Amino acid sequence: MKNASQYLNYVEFYPIKIKFMKSLIAVEPRFKAFIFVTALFILLSEPNANAQVAKPELPKEKQTILGLYVTSKEAYEKWKADLENIKIIDVRTPEEYLFVGHAPMAWNIPLLFQIYQWDADKKRFPMKPNPDFISQVKQVAVPTDTLLVTCRSGGRSAMAVNQLAEAGFKNVFNITDGVEGDTVDDPESVFIGQRLKNGWKNSGLPFTYNVDIMLMKLPKNQ
Repeated sequence: MKNASQYLNYVEFYPIKIKFMKSLIAVEPRFKAFIFVTALFILLSEPNANAQVAKPELPKEKQTILGLYVTSKEAYEKWKADLENIKIIDVRTPEEYLFVGHAPMAWNIPLLFQIYQWDADKKRFPMKPNPDFISQVKQVAVPTDTLLVTCRSGGRSAMAVNQLAEAGFKNVFNITDGVEGDTVDDPESVFIGQRLKNGWKNSGLPFTYNVDIMLMKLPKNQ
């Protein structure tokens, strides 16, 4: 009997190789279609190591026109890999940056400022835009830099990314879970409604309440 390897051949379907018996095909042509379909199924189901894993669908308020997204953990790893050309921009208010805490390497360049005038209809203190937001970002970054933008939980940072994109910045990522993260929605949890689900401060990443005033861009009239 001949060595079985003499009957083996390869059909290459990138990125896999499928072996089949040449003699079997010759004797039973009806198996051709079966083997082809099986090979095609394996090919399509085989994960490509070079492909990015698709992220779950983001809420509309966290989506951006650039379509570049990272979690807080991914942002930190990305920043560590290229300290010179990657900057983390925290667009929360100075009050949030100071009292909630922040990533120690993050620039605080507010997208909006808090107004201390109660809105009875909306039952909240409103915010007003920072008219110098783009010019302040340009003081610390150039359009070829990679910017990782964060806020409380991914909404304001998406707005900031869109403004930066319109100003010519192309490599701007929204940190989708923000600093505080999303709220716990488990009705059985004692933490329901609290921002403890993810976010920079809940992910074991460097976090501080200490202030480096050189990393803060404050309102001009204060």
